[in-house]
Amino acid sequence: MISVEVMLETQFYDLDPMGVVWHGNYVRFFEQARCRLLDKIGYGYAEMEASGYVWPVVDMQIKYVGPLKFPQQFKVTSSIVESDNYLKISYIVSDLNGVTLTKASTTQVAVHSSTGELCLESPQTLTDKIRENS
Repeated sequence: MISVEVMLETQFYDLDPMGVVWHGNYVRFFEQARCRLLDKIGYGYAEMEASGYVWPVVDMQIKYVGPLKFPQQFKVTSSIVESDNYLKISYIVSDLNGVTLTKASTTQVAVHSSTGELCLESPQTLTDKIRENS
């Protein structure tokens, strides 16, 4: 499984009125980890576009286990878990002691940039990049 770990720190502006990180900010944390993961395999958003595909997120699942507070350092581990017909990435947000605070996943599908047509399987470009980095 191809994975990366991103170290982040909560910011004051991430908090909700109760003093914990607002749930919607986790999407931004996942995006940072996903970008790093895709860059690791050489198929970041610029390479996706150059290959003739866009990859919209079509599904997101999030399970909040414990809160992030301010100031707190934490890590987001992202991993490619499926890539045959779509790109599914899992995320684990944990504190520096390894305690899991949030579990999530996103699913993205390939869409031809020129036609807007949905691909029913992942393009060869992605599968080649994953194979090269496995």
